[in-house]
Amino acid sequence: MRFDIPLPDDTARREALAHLDGLVKPVGSLGRVEELAAWLAAAHGSMPPRPLDDVRVVVFAGDHGVSDPAGPHGAVSAYPREVTASMVRVFLAGTSGVTVLARQVGARVRVLDIAVDGELADVPAEVTAHKIRRGSGSIDVTDALAPGEAERALAAGMAVADAEIDAGADLLIPGDMGIGNSTVAATLVAAVLGLPAEDVVGTGTGVDEAGRARKVAAVRAALARTADRANDPLSTFTALGSACAAATAGFVLRAAERRTPVLLDGVFSCAAALVGAELAPEAPRWWLAGHRSTEPSQAFALKALGLTPLLDLGLRLGEGSGAVQAVPLLRSAQAVISEMGLLADLA
Repeated sequence: MRFDIPLPDDTARREALAHLDGLVKPVGSLGRVEELAAWLAAAHGSMPPRPLDDVRVVVFAGDHGVSDPAGPHGAVSAYPREVTASMVRVFLAGTSGVTVLARQVGARVRVLDIAVDGELADVPAEVTAHKIRRGSGSIDVTDALAPGEAERALAAGMAVADAEIDAGADLLIPGDMGIGNSTVAATLVAAVLGLPAEDVVGTGTGVDEAGRARKVAAVRAALARTADRANDPLSTFTALGSACAAATAGFVLRAAERRTPVLLDGVFSCAAALVGAELAPEAPRWWLAGHRSTEPSQAFALKALGLTPLLDLGLRLGEGSGAVQAVPLLRSAQAVISEMGLLADLA
């Protein structure tokens, strides 16, 4: 699969930087806010950049077989996988963490059942319209996906991005929901970057040290099982990922292809983006990191992608909840470059 990723507008970026230096302030005194303003100008190809009025979060929900406490390595999460289906309904009710936080910044939230291990017959049809499968294989003992499912999931994420952009999105945020997410994310990061399990595994939903040891064992087994097979992005998603990880990658890659800024969230979206960047190395130019997760694998993924988080709040919820809290910072950057006065205009 090939992606045609355009480059951000360097002329607009340089014009933005020159304008920022002429504002009524000491040069560079707004620090990273100025960097973000110039980044937005380059992404929009205009000076000043456009307001970020239409922000959209898409939560890709799915279950992961590695979370089954009856598996060979035991429980790797503090919660049962049935929580995933229940949380889809919470998103729809508007009472999840990300929906509450999104309302504060006027962002819209959409949840999609990509691979929830349930039928969810009671939810609107559009929620399940892109469903690939029920759950995923337990990656420590078998492949996550069947042949062809990674491609289907990637295409689903691309179609969702197209729909959101066509509807007017100025900024896209990928969210996630799925018990076992952090174990899958750690495995993907380890596989892409050649890291040992011990370095990438965190506490996820809040497991104790025994739980973390089980996660390390599961990730180690998954990496050993696929040592000679995870040699391209689609194979990596098939062997070690999930349908929702592949869909997330398709979502952020299509956004880059269509010149739409993306604000990545926590460990899961960053891991999916890391694998996706293997398909399109220029895509990270269109992405920002919303926040720093407490999960160690996210730090490795961000370093590899060349991204520095905007916020560091000790978050580990997922859902897109950290990224939406960085939206006001981006809007401040846009306002500064659009509305501040010029030194040259002082009497």
